Amino acid sequence: MCTTCGCGEGERRIEGDEHDHHAHQHAHAHHHDHHHYSHQQVAFQPQVNGSALHYGQGEAGTHAPGMAQQRLLQIEMDVLSKNNALAKHNREHFSAQNILALNLVSSPGSGKTTLLTHTLDRISSHVPCAVIEGDQQTTNDAERIRATGVSAIQMNTGKGCHLDAQMVHDAAHRLQLADNSILFIENVGNLVCPAGFDLGERHKVAVLSVTEGEDKPMKYPHMFSAAALMIVNKIDLLPYLDFDLDACIAYARRVNPDIQVIALSARSGEGMDEWFAWLEAQQCA
Repeated sequence: MCTTCGCGEGERRIEGDEHDHHAHQHAHAHHHDHHHYSHQQVAFQPQVNGSALHYGQGEAGTHAPGMAQQRLLQIEMDVLSKNNALAKHNREHFSAQNILALNLVSSPGSGKTTLLTHTLDRISSHVPCAVIEGDQQTTNDAERIRATGVSAIQMNTGKGCHLDAQMVHDAAHRLQLADNSILFIENVGNLVCPAGFDLGERHKVAVLSVTEGEDKPMKYPHMFSAAALMIVNKIDLLPYLDFDLDACIAYARRVNPDIQVIALSARSGEGMDEWFAWLEAQQCA
């Protein structure tokens, strides 16, 4: 968990230049205790500095020398408990507004952002959409999303390897989400920690590129068992790769018999209609 992967180190921030006062008010309205461990301050103690919300490390380091294993376990349980409570709060808000919140997870380079931009180009004219972008650094992906005309907020996690429910909560309020809309949450590229952190989403969508190898679901079973849908992306490259699509699907269903699978190419458009149909079905569910 995060006590060993380094998520509690460094600075995390939500960037954007509007609704800062609103976000500041919500940050204080949902203040949580943070007296045990500096990671809890990182994840749950937003502070306003200029136009960004910063998630600072706090006064102590993250890994105290000689910390007992029992103490580490208690810390992890406390962090997850607080995250899950806020995720439940997020989910209630999304449900009340009939917002379809999807958590897109993958390794770096799977093509999530390209898939998103092509998706938004197709559906945003008739379905209100918004995007929360998660990366360790830069605002590159949020800028790509905004170029489609859709509102996006970039969350930089510093050394952190996943988004958490607090960051999604704060970003969602800044976006002022419309009723009956779709919220795409593009998580940090990582197939480990995001599997264990509920953000309040309706579904996790695991995106796997054919350039990664068909055994990814077996190597990262927790992520694929948590996902409702696996998208196999970049299938236009299949003629040039040694990738067994049938084996990949079989591996995914070995760890999650109920997972749905869509094979597509965001660039060529092959299979995208099936993805759009899945989105429409989820909105109607």
